[in-house]
Amino acid sequence: MKERLKITESDGPGDESLIAGLAEEIWTEHYTPLIGAEQVKYMIDRFQSAEAIATQIRENGYHYFYTLLDGIPAGYCAVVPKPEEWSVFLSKLYVAAPYRKMGIARAMLEAALKASCAGCGLAWLTVNKHNAGSIEAYKKLGFRITDEMVTDIGGGFVMDDYKMEMDI
Repeated sequence: MKERLKITESDGPGDESLIAGLAEEIWTEHYTPLIGAEQVKYMIDRFQSAEAIATQIRENGYHYFYTLLDGIPAGYCAVVPKPEEWSVFLSKLYVAAPYRKMGIARAMLEAALKASCAGCGLAWLTVNKHNAGSIEAYKKLGFRITDEMVTDIGGGFVMDDYKMEMDI
C-alpha cells in the first residue's frame, strides 16, 4: 500500500483548493447526519474553505498534509505544533469514505507528526461526542479521552466535543 500512497505537505493555493474540495466531500457525507446540513455548511465555509486553509497556514501555524492513493485524493490532515506546551494539536484528520479502514489515517498522522513535531511529547485533538466511529478510530491510533468541551464557534453553533490525547 505504501507504494500507492503519497502524503504531501501543502505548499500553495493549488493544494489548498484540493484540500478544500476533499473537505466539502468528507464533511457533507460524514457530518450532516451528526450536526445537520446548516452547521456543516457554516463549518466548511469558516474552517475548511481554501481561503480559511490559506489563512490558517499563513497566520496560525497550521501544517496541512493531503494524501493521494493511486493519484486520487483520499484524505487530509492538519497539525499545529505548540512547542511551548511540548504538544501538537491535531486539528484535522479526515479520510474520504471509500478509503477508510485502509491505514491512511495512521499513515497521515505519522507523517504529520514526524514532519512537524520535533520535541513534542503529546498530541491532542477534539472530536464530536456523537462521532462514535471516529472516537473508536482515534482510540486505535492510541488516543484516550481526557476531557469534555463545549466551544461556541459563532453563527449560533457550538462544538460539543471530547478532548483526546496521545503520548508521542
